[in-house]
Amino acid sequence: MTTPAQDAPLVFPSVAFRPIRLLVISAVLTAAAVAAAGFAGHLMVGVFFGVGLLLGLLNALLVRRSVASITAKEHPLKSSMAINSATRLAVITVIGLVVAYIFRPAGLGVVFGLALFQLVLVLSTALPVWQKLRAGDAAESAGDHTPDGTERGNSNDA
Repeated sequence: MTTPAQDAPLVFPSVAFRPIRLLVISAVLTAAAVAAAGFAGHLMVGVFFGVGLLLGLLNALLVRRSVASITAKEHPLKSSMAINSATRLAVITVIGLVVAYIFRPAGLGVVFGLALFQLVLVLSTALPVWQKLRAGDAAESAGDHTPDGTERGNSNDA
């Protein structure tokens, strides 16, 4: 028998979240965006792009804080995580859209910065996990074969 999703325990995998690395990547991307936008004659687009990257980093840090506080409870609820996520995303989105509207058209850089940060966040957390999984698969398959490539433990010659 399976447990319905709403009754299942709340479990969060540990991820390779490195805020300092994300800050450095954001700073490099901001510098590149400012340089490219300045070269194109729209310096403020690059600046607002950097603001979007920083808003994305702020969101990621708030996610980590909220996950830590909610999972520290004896009986964490999925609904509290969902409400927290929806509220946080709504606030970040409203801030981004207000900046984009007030400082239009250059303010649209904030929206693009937020979007790119999400891609950077996914890649920076998924790639180390994927590499670790592949290393585990390689170690597991290496344990099943001898150095000359033949399989171990399948002696059906008897």
